[in-house]
Amino acid sequence: MLSIKEALTSTIGRKYLMGASGLLLVGFLASHLAGNILLYLPEGTAFNLYAKGLVDLGPLLMIAEVGLLGLFALHILVALKLHFAGGKQRGRQYNVAQKTKGGKSKYNLSSTNMIWTGLGLGMFLVAHVAWFRFEVFVQGDYTTMIDGVAARDLHRLVVDTFKNPVIVVFYSTIMVFLGFHLRHGFWSAFQSLGLMAPKYSKAIELAGVAIAIAFAAGFLGIPSFIYFMK
Repeated sequence: MLSIKEALTSTIGRKYLMGASGLLLVGFLASHLAGNILLYLPEGTAFNLYAKGLVDLGPLLMIAEVGLLGLFALHILVALKLHFAGGKQRGRQYNVAQKTKGGKSKYNLSSTNMIWTGLGLGMFLVAHVAWFRFEVFVQGDYTTMIDGVAARDLHRLVVDTFKNPVIVVFYSTIMVFLGFHLRHGFWSAFQSLGLMAPKYSKAIELAGVAIAIAFAAGFLGIPSFIYFMK
């Protein structure tokens, strides 16, 4: 078993951290998308109840948010370490390794742009949290009453935000980045964790494609639905 020092400093340790943190983030994306599906409902009550339920968790929500922030930071920092550790030689060795471990090469558009799609997603995450969580630069009062108690009208904020075509295009582009990132990242996580048995390789690769399409389409559909239908 790797020590904490080895996990943070060795290449194999960093790959384990990348794989584990990546799969945990996929789990978060699944729960986040499940909540956002409520935005497809005609009224905003269900979505606002969902948002209020999270706020009502109190300190538990703060702990979860800090933990999630740490997970994202770990994933990004380890990815940067791995990317810049070997330079061009890393890319050539990676291509060869992919061929020898899984038959045909997994070196494709998704894999060669992981660092860039990842950085794009990281910058988007900062803007997303600042706008929807803390309402930085948001104009207006987005409050409503739920069971006689004042609460955030997050549904109205989301709808107003996605009535801006520039934001819809930007958000949709980032969700395409997400799809490309997951396309390779899901498969790569299993390989990094040593779970890529040859007989399961094709199934895991197909699962990665399915997950990438499902998440990208699920998130991408929300701004388009709101812009054209609400």
